[in-house]
Amino acid sequence: MSITTTAPSTAATILVGVDLGLPHFDAELEELGLLAETAGLQPVARVTCKRRAPDAALFVGSGKADEIKLLAQQLGASEILFDQSLSPAQQRNLERHLELPVNDRTLLILEIFAQRARSHEGKLQVELARLQYLSTRLVRRWSHLERQRGGIGNRGGPGETQIELDRRMIGENIKRTRERLAKVKRQRQTQRRQRQRRDTFNISLVGYTNAGKTSLFNSLVNARAYAADKLFATLDTTTRQLYLGEAARPVSLSDTVGFIRNLPHGLIDAFEATLQEAVDADVLLHVVDAANPGHLEQMQEVGRVLADIGAADIHQILVFNKLDAMPDDRRPLLRQDKMDINGVQTDRIFVSARTGDGIADLRTFLAGLARRDTDLPDPDNSCGDVEAVVQLGTIER
Repeated sequence: MSITTTAPSTAATILVGVDLGLPHFDAELEELGLLAETAGLQPVARVTCKRRAPDAALFVGSGKADEIKLLAQQLGASEILFDQSLSPAQQRNLERHLELPVNDRTLLILEIFAQRARSHEGKLQVELARLQYLSTRLVRRWSHLERQRGGIGNRGGPGETQIELDRRMIGENIKRTRERLAKVKRQRQTQRRQRQRRDTFNISLVGYTNAGKTSLFNSLVNARAYAADKLFATLDTTTRQLYLGEAARPVSLSDTVGFIRNLPHGLIDAFEATLQEAVDADVLLHVVDAANPGHLEQMQEVGRVLADIGAADIHQILVFNKLDAMPDDRRPLLRQDKMDINGVQTDRIFVSARTGDGIADLRTFLAGLARRDTDLPDPDNSCGDVEAVVQLGTIER
């Protein structure tokens, strides 16, 4: 087991990752640490270990659990955070064994989304995902769930246990939230039909979280949407008209929520109304953090989510952002070229949303797409399937 520690704090949290032999394992738990800090936690230790398969009871096994418990006592940690998703039984067993709250990556992302959601729609979507997550974990730590309530004047039927009552209440809340989200979805569909009647050319920004989508959005449409160098800085979809000179038809640009490795499926389902902007787009601008050494793996994760929501076949343009942050030896000789993916040449443009470098070239390229009288390239030539990207290595010079 590998252990890395830092100075303790009032929100001391121990990060735990288990290497199960998967290629995307983050040995340094860097992304989990960024997520924890985004949620207001302070990682004080990072623990990694290897296993062939998760332990059915404690995920890491009793021996490793004892080591984590001792480390938590030494550092005064107040919470244990796992990089993988835990089953309700594993979470309950770990809390009993460690005598500390134990949470996983899924709940952490839900917490961040709950903190960052600003619009009515975003709050509803996060609430739905949270309720769905909690509905499977009512038996986690509350002893009152074993009590029974019933009889005249009390909520619940005769002999109905507290856990049954809570499950029914959560089920009712899920139903109400889904109905409210369906109303929001109908409103968005009305807005999309209006754009279609105007023959609007729809462009959506997609990409890994913190790739610079919102900064690029602000640069293209001169907006002031909130952007920050942190994970999930913004969750709400924003759509603005994009002026591209002599384009033959109106152009709209939508900024969508960022994706991340192991994005909870509950969030994908809950954010269906938001992600629908990507599904209905004519072109997807896949924004990539070119300065991130793991950008190829991030592209692959984005491709998986696009496939999950049915947007993998939409024509994509690769926009490699943060050109100003790239090392000198990795900067491209050309600012616009094509990237080979599975034998298909896909358009790629290098820009810096922060400095404005390459933005004019991107606008010119998009104007050319909007002016076309012919259809866009065959969807089969898009970069929806990025499985082969990982074989490309670093950016070609």
